[in-house]
Amino acid sequence: MGNRLTKIYTKTGDSGSTGLGDGTRTLKCSDRIEAIGTVDELNCIIGVLLCEKLPDEISEFFTRVQHELFDLGSELSVPGYTALSEDSVSTIETKLDAINQHLSPLKEFILPGGSRPAALCHQARAVCRRAERCVIRLEQTEKISELSRKYLNRLSDYLFVACRAINQSLNIKDVYWASQRTKNI
Repeated sequence: MGNRLTKIYTKTGDSGSTGLGDGTRTLKCSDRIEAIGTVDELNCIIGVLLCEKLPDEISEFFTRVQHELFDLGSELSVPGYTALSEDSVSTIETKLDAINQHLSPLKEFILPGGSRPAALCHQARAVCRRAERCVIRLEQTEKISELSRKYLNRLSDYLFVACRAINQSLNIKDVYWASQRTKNI
């Protein structure tokens, strides 16, 4: 790879538009750029999460996820391009099943928290759901690989289970939701 980023500022975005990977330009507030930015935000949160003490299998998988999220960003920034594969989705399912089998059955809703890393993982899950919504919104007007949507849907499920596994690894209980309405009855 050559020197792609020899000059960081180009001033071409000063008008409120930005360049896509295929050379076309779009508004910085477009649905496509919103999806790209939200996937980038998710990747950043996972990067912060990786600074925490995590079980090895989760940490290793999050590193893979960061690369795949970059692939997803490239898909979104080049209309018509596909970078993710069915293997990306099925791997999430396999990893999810592997960590979920060691958790007790969930009988109640849980709140984000318990431990700092689990809370950060919940934040990543919420941003992942927002990224999924952004991709679905983009799909309403432009052709997007359905793997993008599937990948984000499975990843948010994985992140939820990872939150629980992280708390378990730290011997910290999940925080169960107790409806204030039912407490007062």
